[in-house]
Amino acid sequence: MLAKMIEVRWHGRGGQGAKTAALLFAEAVLATGKYIQAFPEYGPERMGAPVQSFNRVSEDPITIHSGITNPNYVVILDPSLMESVSVTEGVGQNGKVIVNTSFSASEIAQKLGIDAGQVYVVNASQIAVETMGKDIPNTPMLGALVKVIGSLDIDSVLEDTKIKLTAKFRHKPEVIEGNLASIKRAFDEVKN
Repeated sequence: MLAKMIEVRWHGRGGQGAKTAALLFAEAVLATGKYIQAFPEYGPERMGAPVQSFNRVSEDPITIHSGITNPNYVVILDPSLMESVSVTEGVGQNGKVIVNTSFSASEIAQKLGIDAGQVYVVNASQIAVETMGKDIPNTPMLGALVKVIGSLDIDSVLEDTKIKLTAKFRHKPEVIEGNLASIKRAFDEVKN
């Protein structure tokens, strides 16, 4: 059962796919009959500059149309952002932070100054390189988010994502299969 409404904030750098991941997540959740919002925060970003994207998911219609200030989940595509961006801003005691890193959850929690029980880690960059041949961690982090939320069905997410990717990359089956493999692998490998 999904909580009344969950809010997600994605942190990445331009070109890492934070916006794409938020949209894929929203579309997959929409296919399960839930209400969703997905929106990026735009500014004068260039390739490599810090960017944010957001999601809201609810069992009921969403009437809020503002930025997300107290996310339930924060997804960090680029761990170097922890040095320069306040990635845990607004995260409450029950909030969860999912980081693309090779470090342990306790090491990341210490660095962020939050409880280790709030931190989940997965080496999404390594997974992306091994499954897709490129360090684009967005789809692995999508799989990790689905696992941490816990109330979403990974098979439904994979099926909907396959449909969306097939529409865009029908002549590149390796792109479709690589992304799906990365989602599933991160779902299986994310740890607390």
